[in-house]
Amino acid sequence: MGSMLPNISVIVPAYNSEKTISRCLDGLLNQTISHDQYEIIVVDDASLDNTSAVIQSYSNVRWLQIPHGGPAVARNVGANAALGEILVFTDTDCVPCQDWLQNMTLPFQDPEVMGVKGAYRTHQVELVPRFVQLEYESKYQRMQKLPQIDFIDTYSAAYRKGIFLENRGFDVNFPVASVEDQEFSFRMARKGYRLVFAPSAIVYHQHDRNLREYIQRKLNIGFWKAYMLRWLPEKAFADSHTPPSQRWQILFLGMALIFLGPSFFWPALLWISILSIVLFFLTAIPIISLVYRQDRGLFFFSLLLLILRSAALGAGLAAGFLLSPAVSPQTKKQGLTMAQRISKRFLDIVISIVGLIIFLPFLPLIAIAIKLDSPGPVLFFQERAGENGKPFKMVKFRTMEDGADKLLFTLINPDKLKEPVYKIRQDPRVTRVGKFLRRWSLDEVPQLWNVLRGEMSLVGPRPEEMWLVARYNDAQRQRLAFKPGLTGPMQISARGELCLSARLALELEYIRNYSLTEDLVILLKSIPAVIRGKGAY
Repeated sequence: MGSMLPNISVIVPAYNSEKTISRCLDGLLNQTISHDQYEIIVVDDASLDNTSAVIQSYSNVRWLQIPHGGPAVARNVGANAALGEILVFTDTDCVPCQDWLQNMTLPFQDPEVMGVKGAYRTHQVELVPRFVQLEYESKYQRMQKLPQIDFIDTYSAAYRKGIFLENRGFDVNFPVASVEDQEFSFRMARKGYRLVFAPSAIVYHQHDRNLREYIQRKLNIGFWKAYMLRWLPEKAFADSHTPPSQRWQILFLGMALIFLGPSFFWPALLWISILSIVLFFLTAIPIISLVYRQDRGLFFFSLLLLILRSAALGAGLAAGFLLSPAVSPQTKKQGLTMAQRISKRFLDIVISIVGLIIFLPFLPLIAIAIKLDSPGPVLFFQERAGENGKPFKMVKFRTMEDGADKLLFTLINPDKLKEPVYKIRQDPRVTRVGKFLRRWSLDEVPQLWNVLRGEMSLVGPRPEEMWLVARYNDAQRQRLAFKPGLTGPMQISARGELCLSARLALELEYIRNYSLTEDLVILLKSIPAVIRGKGAY
Protein backbone atom coordinates (compact mmCIF):
# COMPACT_ATOMS: atom_id res chain seq x y z
CA MET A 1 0.00 0.00 0.00
CA GLY A 2 2.99 2.34 0.30
CA SER A 3 3.91 4.71 3.09
CA MET A 4 1.00 7.10 2.53
CA LEU A 5 -2.34 6.39 4.16
CA PRO A 6 -4.96 5.44 1.55
CA ASN A 7 -7.84 7.86 1.00
CA ILE A 8 -10.26 5.07 -0.01
CA SER A 9 -11.11 1.86 1.80
CA VAL A 10 -12.93 -0.86 -0.14
CA ILE A 11 -14.81 -3.20 2.20
CA VAL A 12 -16.04 -6.63 1.15
CA PRO A 13 -17.96 -8.92 3.54
CA ALA A 14 -17.38 -12.59 2.80
CA TYR A 15 -19.22 -15.74 3.85
CA ASN A 16 -18.64 -19.09 2.14
CA SER A 17 -17.40 -17.25 -0.94
CA GLU A 18 -14.47 -19.37 -2.11
CA LYS A 19 -15.99 -19.78 -5.60
CA THR A 20 -16.46 -16.07 -6.32
CA ILE A 21 -14.11 -14.00 -4.20
CA SER A 22 -11.03 -14.40 -6.42
CA ARG A 23 -12.75 -12.73 -9.38
CA CYS A 24 -13.92 -9.91 -7.10
CA LEU A 25 -10.45 -9.30 -5.64
CA ASP A 26 -8.78 -9.52 -9.06
CA GLY A 27 -11.15 -6.83 -10.30
CA LEU A 28 -10.49 -4.64 -7.28
CA LEU A 29 -6.72 -4.94 -7.74
CA ASN A 30 -6.99 -3.98 -11.39
CA GLN A 31 -8.41 -0.47 -10.97
CA THR A 32 -7.36 2.67 -12.85
CA ILE A 33 -6.71 4.36 -9.49
CA SER A 34 -3.18 3.95 -8.14
CA HIS A 35 -2.84 1.20 -5.52
CA ASP A 36 -1.45 3.60 -2.92
CA GLN A 37 -4.73 5.53 -2.99
CA TYR A 38 -6.90 2.67 -1.76
CA GLU A 39 -6.88 -0.37 0.47
CA ILE A 40 -8.97 -3.53 0.25
CA ILE A 41 -10.45 -4.98 3.43
CA VAL A 42 -12.16 -8.37 3.33
CA VAL A 43 -14.10 -9.31 6.46
CA ASP A 44 -14.58 -13.06 6.72
CA ASP A 45 -17.86 -13.69 8.53
CA ALA A 46 -16.76 -17.10 9.92
CA SER A 47 -16.91 -18.91 6.58
CA LEU A 48 -17.17 -22.69 6.69
CA ASP A 49 -15.34 -23.27 3.38
CA ASN A 50 -11.91 -22.16 2.13
CA THR A 51 -12.78 -18.47 1.82
CA SER A 52 -10.19 -17.43 4.39
CA ALA A 53 -7.40 -19.32 2.62
CA VAL A 54 -8.26 -17.64 -0.69
CA ILE A 55 -8.24 -14.19 0.92
CA GLN A 56 -4.90 -14.78 2.65
CA SER A 57 -3.32 -15.74 -0.66
CA TYR A 58 -3.58 -12.06 -1.66
CA SER A 59 -0.70 -10.29 0.11
CA ASN A 60 -2.04 -6.79 -0.61
CA VAL A 61 -5.49 -7.41 0.85
CA ARG A 62 -6.29 -6.86 4.54
CA TRP A 63 -8.04 -9.89 6.04
CA LEU A 64 -10.24 -9.62 9.12
CA GLN A 65 -12.04 -12.56 10.66
CA ILE A 66 -15.05 -12.26 12.95
CA PRO A 67 -17.60 -14.57 14.61
CA HIS A 68 -20.60 -15.06 12.34
CA GLY A 69 -22.89 -12.03 12.62
CA GLY A 70 -24.19 -11.32 9.12
CA PRO A 71 -23.13 -8.86 6.41
CA ALA A 72 -24.20 -5.76 8.36
CA VAL A 73 -21.86 -6.66 11.23
CA ALA A 74 -19.04 -7.54 8.81
CA ARG A 75 -19.28 -4.26 6.92
CA ASN A 76 -19.34 -2.26 10.15
CA VAL A 77 -16.23 -4.06 11.41
CA GLY A 78 -14.49 -3.23 8.15
CA ALA A 79 -15.57 0.40 8.37
CA ASN A 80 -14.18 0.76 11.89
CA ALA A 81 -10.86 -0.73 10.79
CA ALA A 82 -10.64 1.37 7.62
CA LEU A 83 -7.85 3.90 7.11
CA GLY A 84 -9.51 5.78 4.25
CA GLU A 85 -11.86 8.75 4.49
CA ILE A 86 -14.14 7.29 1.81
CA LEU A 87 -15.70 3.87 2.44
CA VAL A 88 -16.63 1.88 -0.66
CA PHE A 89 -18.62 -1.34 -0.41
CA THR A 90 -19.16 -4.24 -2.78
CA ASP A 91 -19.93 -7.97 -2.50
CA THR A 92 -17.92 -11.10 -3.25
CA ASP A 93 -20.18 -12.06 -6.17
CA CYS A 94 -19.43 -8.73 -7.92
CA VAL A 95 -16.59 -8.04 -10.36
CA PRO A 96 -15.87 -4.29 -10.61
CA CYS A 97 -15.00 -2.65 -13.93
CA GLN A 98 -11.54 -1.10 -14.10
CA ASP A 99 -12.86 2.44 -13.63
CA TRP A 100 -15.37 1.48 -10.92
CA LEU A 101 -13.48 3.03 -8.00
CA GLN A 102 -12.74 6.18 -9.95
CA ASN A 103 -16.41 6.65 -10.88
CA MET A 104 -17.61 5.76 -7.38
CA THR A 105 -15.42 8.37 -5.71
CA LEU A 106 -15.60 11.16 -8.30
CA PRO A 107 -18.92 12.58 -6.91
CA PHE A 108 -17.21 13.18 -3.54
CA GLN A 109 -15.40 16.13 -5.11
CA ASP A 110 -18.64 17.91 -4.24
CA PRO A 111 -18.36 18.43 -0.45
CA GLU A 112 -22.14 18.18 -0.08
CA VAL A 113 -22.23 14.60 -1.39
CA MET A 114 -22.24 12.07 1.45
CA GLY A 115 -23.15 8.86 -0.36
CA VAL A 116 -22.93 7.34 -3.85
CA LYS A 117 -24.70 4.43 -5.52
CA GLY A 118 -23.29 2.51 -8.50
CA ALA A 119 -24.90 0.12 -10.99
CA TYR A 120 -25.17 -3.58 -11.86
CA ARG A 121 -24.45 -5.35 -15.14
CA THR A 122 -24.31 -9.06 -15.93
CA HIS A 123 -22.77 -11.36 -18.52
CA GLN A 124 -25.47 -14.00 -18.00
CA VAL A 125 -27.70 -14.94 -20.95
CA GLU A 126 -30.41 -17.07 -19.26
CA LEU A 127 -34.00 -15.77 -19.13
CA VAL A 128 -34.24 -14.95 -15.41
CA PRO A 129 -30.98 -12.97 -15.11
CA ARG A 130 -31.82 -11.08 -18.31
CA PHE A 131 -35.13 -10.03 -16.76
CA VAL A 132 -33.43 -9.10 -13.47
CA GLN A 133 -31.01 -6.86 -15.37
CA LEU A 134 -33.89 -5.11 -17.14
CA GLU A 135 -35.57 -4.60 -13.75
CA TYR A 136 -32.46 -2.76 -12.62
CA GLU A 137 -32.24 -0.82 -15.89
CA SER A 138 -35.80 0.47 -15.42
CA LYS A 139 -34.90 1.68 -11.95
CA TYR A 140 -31.64 3.23 -13.11
CA GLN A 141 -33.51 5.22 -15.76
CA ARG A 142 -35.72 6.60 -13.01
CA MET A 143 -32.80 7.46 -10.71
CA GLN A 144 -30.74 9.19 -13.42
CA LYS A 145 -33.40 11.90 -13.62
CA LEU A 146 -33.10 12.77 -9.91
CA PRO A 147 -30.66 15.36 -8.47
CA GLN A 148 -30.36 13.21 -5.35
CA ILE A 149 -31.57 9.81 -4.19
CA ASP A 150 -32.47 8.07 -0.94
CA PHE A 151 -31.66 4.45 -1.89
CA ILE A 152 -28.18 2.91 -1.96
CA ASP A 153 -27.50 -0.82 -1.99
CA THR A 154 -24.13 -2.22 -1.04
CA TYR A 155 -23.15 -4.13 -4.16
CA SER A 156 -21.85 -0.71 -5.27
CA ALA A 157 -22.01 1.86 -2.48
CA ALA A 158 -19.80 4.57 -0.99
CA TYR A 159 -20.04 6.90 2.03
CA ARG A 160 -17.87 9.40 3.83
CA LYS A 161 -16.39 7.52 6.76
CA GLY A 162 -17.11 10.17 9.41
CA ILE A 163 -20.81 10.33 8.59
CA PHE A 164 -21.07 6.54 8.29
CA LEU A 165 -19.58 5.90 11.72
CA GLU A 166 -21.41 8.79 13.36
CA ASN A 167 -24.66 7.13 12.30
CA ARG A 168 -23.65 3.70 13.65
CA GLY A 169 -23.34 2.09 10.21
CA PHE A 170 -25.65 -0.68 9.05
CA ASP A 171 -28.33 -1.91 11.44
CA VAL A 172 -27.09 -5.20 12.89
CA ASN A 173 -30.67 -6.23 13.70
CA PHE A 174 -30.74 -7.53 10.10
CA PRO A 175 -29.05 -10.93 10.50
CA VAL A 176 -28.95 -11.78 6.79
CA ALA A 177 -28.36 -9.91 3.54
CA SER A 178 -31.68 -8.18 2.92
CA VAL A 179 -32.51 -4.47 3.18
CA GLU A 180 -29.94 -3.37 5.76
CA ASP A 181 -28.19 -1.33 3.06
CA GLN A 182 -31.24 0.60 1.90
CA GLU A 183 -32.30 1.13 5.52
CA PHE A 184 -29.03 2.96 6.19
CA SER A 185 -29.42 5.15 3.11
CA PHE A 186 -33.00 5.96 4.14
CA ARG A 187 -31.69 7.12 7.52
CA MET A 188 -29.11 9.31 5.80
CA ALA A 189 -31.70 10.81 3.47
CA ARG A 190 -33.97 11.47 6.43
CA LYS A 191 -31.30 13.81 7.79
CA GLY A 192 -31.11 15.64 4.49
CA TYR A 193 -27.73 14.28 3.42
CA ARG A 194 -27.12 14.39 -0.32
CA LEU A 195 -26.88 10.93 -1.89
CA VAL A 196 -26.32 10.57 -5.64
CA PHE A 197 -26.41 7.93 -8.38
CA ALA A 198 -23.27 7.23 -10.44
CA PRO A 199 -24.50 5.07 -13.37
CA SER A 200 -20.99 4.66 -14.82
CA ALA A 201 -19.70 2.98 -11.62
CA ILE A 202 -20.39 -0.58 -12.76
CA VAL A 203 -19.89 -3.99 -11.21
CA TYR A 204 -20.73 -7.24 -13.00
CA HIS A 205 -22.90 -9.54 -10.93
CA GLN A 206 -24.27 -13.06 -10.93
CA HIS A 207 -28.03 -12.43 -10.86
CA ASP A 208 -30.64 -15.03 -9.86
CA ARG A 209 -30.09 -18.01 -12.13
CA ASN A 210 -33.58 -19.51 -12.04
CA LEU A 211 -37.14 -18.97 -10.82
CA ARG A 212 -36.47 -20.55 -7.44
CA GLU A 213 -33.64 -18.14 -6.63
CA TYR A 214 -35.63 -15.18 -7.95
CA ILE A 215 -38.74 -15.96 -5.89
CA GLN A 216 -36.67 -16.72 -2.77
CA ARG A 217 -34.87 -13.37 -3.03
CA LYS A 218 -38.11 -11.43 -3.48
CA LEU A 219 -39.68 -13.24 -0.50
CA ASN A 220 -36.65 -12.34 1.61
CA ILE A 221 -36.76 -8.68 0.52
CA GLY A 222 -40.49 -8.45 1.28
CA PHE A 223 -40.07 -10.03 4.72
CA TRP A 224 -37.29 -7.72 5.89
CA LYS A 225 -38.82 -4.71 4.20
CA ALA A 226 -41.90 -5.19 6.39
CA TYR A 227 -39.61 -5.22 9.42
CA MET A 228 -37.94 -1.98 8.29
CA LEU A 229 -41.28 -0.28 7.58
CA ARG A 230 -42.13 -0.44 11.27
CA TRP A 231 -39.82 2.55 11.88
CA LEU A 232 -39.65 3.94 8.33
CA PRO A 233 -43.33 3.69 7.32
CA GLU A 234 -43.08 6.54 4.81
CA LYS A 235 -41.00 4.25 2.60
CA ALA A 236 -44.08 2.12 2.02
CA PHE A 237 -45.25 4.88 -0.33
CA ALA A 238 -42.15 6.13 -2.13
CA ASP A 239 -38.41 5.91 -2.56
CA SER A 240 -36.11 6.93 -5.39
CA HIS A 241 -35.40 3.34 -6.49
CA THR A 242 -38.76 1.59 -6.59
CA PRO A 243 -41.30 2.80 -9.19
CA PRO A 244 -44.75 3.57 -7.70
CA SER A 245 -46.21 1.14 -10.23
CA GLN A 246 -44.49 -1.77 -8.46
CA ARG A 247 -46.37 -0.97 -5.26
CA TRP A 248 -49.66 -0.81 -7.18
CA GLN A 249 -48.93 -4.16 -8.79
CA ILE A 250 -48.60 -5.83 -5.39
CA LEU A 251 -51.92 -4.28 -4.34
CA PHE A 252 -53.79 -5.20 -7.52
CA LEU A 253 -52.50 -8.78 -7.57
CA GLY A 254 -53.48 -9.16 -3.91
CA MET A 255 -56.99 -7.90 -4.67
CA ALA A 256 -57.31 -10.30 -7.61
CA LEU A 257 -56.36 -13.27 -5.44
CA ILE A 258 -58.49 -12.20 -2.47
CA PHE A 259 -61.67 -11.88 -4.55
CA LEU A 260 -61.02 -14.93 -6.74
CA GLY A 261 -61.93 -17.51 -4.06
CA PRO A 262 -65.26 -15.97 -2.97
CA SER A 263 -66.20 -15.50 -6.64
CA PHE A 264 -67.07 -19.21 -6.80
CA PHE A 265 -69.93 -18.43 -4.42
CA TRP A 266 -70.62 -14.83 -5.53
CA PRO A 267 -69.81 -14.70 -9.27
CA ALA A 268 -70.08 -10.91 -9.35
CA LEU A 269 -66.81 -10.73 -7.39
CA LEU A 270 -65.03 -12.31 -10.36
CA TRP A 271 -65.26 -8.96 -12.14
CA ILE A 272 -63.25 -7.34 -9.34
CA SER A 273 -60.53 -9.95 -9.84
CA ILE A 274 -60.54 -9.41 -13.60
CA LEU A 275 -60.43 -5.63 -13.21
CA SER A 276 -57.54 -5.96 -10.75
CA ILE A 277 -55.53 -8.06 -13.23
CA VAL A 278 -56.21 -5.51 -15.98
CA LEU A 279 -55.01 -2.71 -13.71
CA PHE A 280 -51.99 -4.82 -12.75
CA PHE A 281 -50.80 -5.04 -16.34
CA LEU A 282 -51.67 -1.41 -17.09
CA THR A 283 -49.37 -0.28 -14.27
CA ALA A 284 -46.69 -2.64 -15.63
CA ILE A 285 -46.67 -1.03 -19.10
CA PRO A 286 -43.38 0.92 -18.49
CA ILE A 287 -41.30 -2.17 -17.73
CA ILE A 288 -43.14 -4.31 -20.29
CA SER A 289 -42.33 -1.67 -22.91
CA LEU A 290 -38.68 -1.65 -21.82
CA VAL A 291 -38.50 -5.45 -22.17
CA TYR A 292 -40.14 -5.31 -25.61
CA ARG A 293 -37.70 -2.65 -26.84
CA GLN A 294 -34.49 -4.16 -25.46
CA ASP A 295 -35.06 -7.94 -25.29
CA ARG A 296 -38.07 -9.01 -27.34
CA GLY A 297 -37.33 -12.70 -26.77
CA LEU A 298 -38.05 -12.16 -23.09
CA PHE A 299 -41.43 -10.50 -23.63
CA PHE A 300 -43.90 -13.31 -22.78
CA PHE A 301 -41.71 -14.74 -20.01
CA SER A 302 -41.54 -11.28 -18.41
CA LEU A 303 -45.35 -11.27 -17.98
CA LEU A 304 -45.07 -14.39 -15.81
CA LEU A 305 -42.14 -12.96 -13.87
CA LEU A 306 -44.02 -9.75 -13.11
CA ILE A 307 -46.82 -11.78 -11.53
CA LEU A 308 -44.35 -13.93 -9.56
CA ARG A 309 -42.47 -10.81 -8.43
CA SER A 310 -45.58 -9.18 -6.98
CA ALA A 311 -46.77 -12.42 -5.43
CA ALA A 312 -43.43 -13.09 -3.73
CA LEU A 313 -42.98 -9.53 -2.50
CA GLY A 314 -46.58 -9.43 -1.25
CA ALA A 315 -46.24 -12.76 0.54
CA GLY A 316 -42.93 -11.65 2.06
CA LEU A 317 -44.44 -8.38 3.26
CA ALA A 318 -47.41 -10.20 4.82
CA ALA A 319 -45.14 -12.67 6.59
CA GLY A 320 -42.85 -9.87 7.71
CA PHE A 321 -45.62 -7.82 9.27
CA LEU A 322 -46.83 -10.91 11.14
CA LEU A 323 -43.62 -12.74 12.01
CA SER A 324 -40.56 -10.45 11.82
CA PRO A 325 -38.55 -9.76 15.02
CA ALA A 326 -39.60 -7.12 17.52
CA VAL A 327 -38.22 -3.64 16.95
CA SER A 328 -35.86 -2.32 19.62
CA PRO A 329 -37.13 0.65 21.71
CA GLN A 330 -34.29 2.83 20.37
CA THR A 331 -35.29 2.11 16.78
CA LYS A 332 -38.98 2.82 17.43
CA LYS A 333 -38.17 6.41 18.37
CA GLN A 334 -36.69 7.21 14.97
CA GLY A 335 -39.97 8.25 13.38
CA LEU A 336 -43.74 8.16 13.28
CA THR A 337 -45.72 4.98 12.92
CA MET A 338 -48.02 4.63 9.93
CA ALA A 339 -51.07 5.40 12.09
CA GLN A 340 -49.40 8.52 13.51
CA ARG A 341 -48.48 9.78 10.05
CA ILE A 342 -52.04 9.32 8.80
CA SER A 343 -53.67 10.95 11.83
CA LYS A 344 -51.21 13.87 11.79
CA ARG A 345 -51.82 14.47 8.09
CA PHE A 346 -55.60 14.33 8.60
CA LEU A 347 -55.33 16.97 11.34
CA ASP A 348 -53.16 19.14 9.07
CA ILE A 349 -55.68 19.02 6.23
CA VAL A 350 -58.73 19.75 8.37
CA ILE A 351 -57.27 22.64 10.40
CA SER A 352 -55.45 24.25 7.45
CA ILE A 353 -58.70 24.35 5.45
CA VAL A 354 -60.62 25.76 8.42
CA GLY A 355 -57.84 28.28 9.09
CA LEU A 356 -57.76 29.51 5.49
CA ILE A 357 -61.53 29.96 5.53
CA ILE A 358 -61.42 31.90 8.84
CA PHE A 359 -58.62 34.22 7.67
CA LEU A 360 -59.98 34.67 4.16
CA PRO A 361 -61.81 37.99 4.92
CA PHE A 362 -58.63 39.45 6.48
CA LEU A 363 -56.19 38.52 3.72
CA PRO A 364 -57.18 41.41 1.37
CA LEU A 365 -56.86 43.90 4.26
CA ILE A 366 -53.36 42.68 5.10
CA ALA A 367 -52.42 42.77 1.41
CA ILE A 368 -53.61 46.40 1.07
CA ALA A 369 -51.68 47.44 4.20
CA ILE A 370 -48.49 45.88 2.86
CA LYS A 371 -48.83 47.59 -0.52
CA LEU A 372 -49.56 50.99 1.05
CA ASP A 373 -46.63 50.71 3.45
CA SER A 374 -43.83 49.84 1.01
CA PRO A 375 -43.28 48.98 -2.67
CA GLY A 376 -42.98 45.32 -3.62
CA PRO A 377 -45.04 42.14 -3.72
CA VAL A 378 -47.54 41.17 -1.02
CA LEU A 379 -46.20 37.66 -0.63
CA PHE A 380 -42.65 36.55 0.05
CA PHE A 381 -41.43 33.15 -1.18
CA GLN A 382 -38.26 31.57 0.14
CA GLU A 383 -36.68 28.17 -0.23
CA ARG A 384 -36.65 26.32 3.09
CA ALA A 385 -35.64 22.83 4.17
CA GLY A 386 -38.59 20.48 4.42
CA GLU A 387 -38.91 16.89 5.57
CA ASN A 388 -35.64 14.99 4.94
CA GLY A 389 -34.05 18.32 4.06
CA LYS A 390 -35.87 18.54 0.72
CA PRO A 391 -36.29 22.16 -0.36
CA PHE A 392 -39.73 23.71 -0.78
CA LYS A 393 -41.03 27.23 -1.40
CA MET A 394 -42.37 28.61 1.87
CA VAL A 395 -44.84 31.49 1.51
CA LYS A 396 -45.33 34.37 3.96
CA PHE A 397 -46.71 37.88 3.90
CA ARG A 398 -43.81 40.21 3.10
CA THR A 399 -42.65 41.98 6.26
CA MET A 400 -39.38 43.46 4.95
CA GLU A 401 -38.31 45.79 2.20
CA ASP A 402 -38.43 44.24 -1.24
CA GLY A 403 -35.12 42.43 -1.87
CA ALA A 404 -34.23 42.36 1.82
CA ASP A 405 -32.98 38.78 1.61
CA LYS A 406 -30.12 39.97 -0.61
CA LEU A 407 -28.97 42.32 2.19
CA LEU A 408 -28.77 39.66 4.89
CA PHE A 409 -24.99 39.18 4.75
CA THR A 410 -24.45 42.90 5.21
CA LEU A 411 -26.01 42.49 8.67
CA ILE A 412 -24.51 39.16 9.76
CA ASN A 413 -21.31 37.28 9.04
CA PRO A 414 -22.29 33.62 8.55
CA ASP A 415 -18.76 32.46 9.36
CA LYS A 416 -18.95 34.07 12.81
CA LEU A 417 -22.22 32.44 13.87
CA LYS A 418 -21.70 30.25 16.94
CA GLU A 419 -24.49 27.99 15.68
CA PRO A 420 -26.26 27.75 12.31
CA VAL A 421 -29.10 30.01 13.44
CA TYR A 422 -29.66 33.74 13.69
CA LYS A 423 -32.27 36.26 14.78
CA ILE A 424 -31.69 39.99 14.29
CA ARG A 425 -33.20 42.30 16.91
CA GLN A 426 -34.34 45.64 15.53
CA ASP A 427 -33.78 44.43 11.96
CA PRO A 428 -33.64 47.61 9.82
CA ARG A 429 -35.14 45.76 6.85
CA VAL A 430 -38.50 45.21 8.60
CA THR A 431 -41.27 47.59 7.54
CA ARG A 432 -43.80 49.28 9.86
CA VAL A 433 -46.61 46.94 8.80
CA GLY A 434 -44.13 44.08 8.96
CA LYS A 435 -43.44 44.74 12.64
CA PHE A 436 -47.16 44.50 13.39
CA LEU A 437 -47.58 41.32 11.33
CA ARG A 438 -44.59 39.68 13.02
CA ARG A 439 -45.75 40.72 16.49
CA TRP A 440 -49.03 38.85 15.98
CA SER A 441 -47.61 36.11 13.71
CA LEU A 442 -50.00 37.16 10.95
CA ASP A 443 -47.16 37.01 8.42
CA GLU A 444 -47.26 33.22 8.75
CA VAL A 445 -50.94 32.76 7.87
CA PRO A 446 -50.15 31.97 4.18
CA GLN A 447 -48.13 28.98 5.40
CA LEU A 448 -51.47 27.25 5.92
CA TRP A 449 -51.23 26.75 2.16
CA ASN A 450 -47.89 24.95 2.62
CA VAL A 451 -49.55 22.79 5.27
CA LEU A 452 -52.45 21.94 2.97
CA ARG A 453 -50.01 20.99 0.21
CA GLY A 454 -48.17 18.64 2.56
CA GLU A 455 -44.90 20.61 2.53
CA MET A 456 -45.32 21.62 6.18
CA SER A 457 -47.28 20.43 9.17
CA LEU A 458 -49.24 22.44 11.70
CA VAL A 459 -46.78 21.35 14.40
CA GLY A 460 -43.12 20.54 13.91
CA PRO A 461 -39.59 21.97 13.94
CA ARG A 462 -39.14 25.49 12.63
CA PRO A 463 -38.46 25.56 8.84
CA GLU A 464 -34.93 26.87 8.25
CA GLU A 465 -33.16 28.38 5.27
CA MET A 466 -31.15 25.98 3.11
CA TRP A 467 -27.82 27.74 3.67
CA LEU A 468 -28.22 27.30 7.43
CA VAL A 469 -29.12 23.62 7.11
CA ALA A 470 -25.99 23.08 5.01
CA ARG A 471 -24.00 24.09 8.12
CA TYR A 472 -25.74 21.60 10.45
CA ASN A 473 -23.76 18.89 12.16
CA ASP A 474 -25.12 15.35 12.27
CA ALA A 475 -26.98 15.81 15.57
CA GLN A 476 -28.67 18.99 14.35
CA ARG A 477 -29.85 17.17 11.21
CA GLN A 478 -32.12 14.99 13.32
CA ARG A 479 -34.70 17.79 13.25
CA LEU A 480 -35.07 17.25 9.50
CA ALA A 481 -36.79 13.89 10.09
CA PHE A 482 -40.12 15.70 10.56
CA LYS A 483 -42.01 18.10 8.36
CA PRO A 484 -41.38 21.66 9.52
CA GLY A 485 -44.24 23.20 11.47
CA LEU A 486 -46.29 26.37 11.42
CA THR A 487 -45.86 26.22 15.17
CA GLY A 488 -43.94 23.91 17.42
CA PRO A 489 -42.04 23.42 20.69
CA MET A 490 -39.83 26.44 19.94
CA GLN A 491 -42.73 28.81 19.30
CA ILE A 492 -44.35 28.10 22.65
CA SER A 493 -40.99 28.41 24.47
CA ALA A 494 -39.66 31.95 23.99
CA ARG A 495 -39.64 31.66 20.17
CA GLY A 496 -36.70 33.57 18.66
CA GLU A 497 -34.86 33.96 21.98
CA LEU A 498 -33.78 30.31 22.07
CA CYS A 499 -30.35 29.22 20.83
CA LEU A 500 -30.21 26.30 18.40
CA SER A 501 -29.08 23.77 21.00
CA ALA A 502 -32.08 24.66 23.17
CA ARG A 503 -34.41 24.47 20.17
CA LEU A 504 -32.95 21.13 19.17
CA ALA A 505 -33.44 19.66 22.64
CA LEU A 506 -37.11 20.71 22.60
CA GLU A 507 -37.69 19.46 19.07
CA LEU A 508 -36.01 16.09 19.60
CA GLU A 509 -38.05 15.60 22.76
CA TYR A 510 -41.16 16.31 20.69
CA ILE A 511 -40.05 13.90 17.93
CA ARG A 512 -39.13 11.05 20.28
CA ASN A 513 -42.34 11.30 22.29
CA TYR A 514 -44.71 12.27 19.50
CA SER A 515 -48.46 11.92 19.99
CA LEU A 516 -51.47 13.53 18.36
CA THR A 517 -52.46 14.78 21.82
CA GLU A 518 -49.15 16.64 22.07
CA ASP A 519 -49.86 18.31 18.72
CA LEU A 520 -53.21 19.54 20.01
CA VAL A 521 -51.60 20.79 23.23
CA ILE A 522 -48.96 22.74 21.29
CA LEU A 523 -51.63 24.24 19.02
CA LEU A 524 -53.59 25.43 22.06
CA LYS A 525 -50.47 26.78 23.81
CA SER A 526 -49.54 28.69 20.65
CA ILE A 527 -52.47 31.07 21.17
CA PRO A 528 -51.25 32.58 24.48
CA ALA A 529 -47.66 32.46 23.14
CA VAL A 530 -48.69 34.72 20.26
CA ILE A 531 -50.57 37.05 22.62
CA ARG A 532 -47.54 37.37 24.93
CA GLY A 533 -45.32 38.07 21.92
CA LYS A 534 -42.12 36.94 23.65
CA GLY A 535 -39.32 36.48 21.12
CA ALA A 536 -41.42 37.84 18.21
CA TYR A 537 -39.26 40.32 16.33
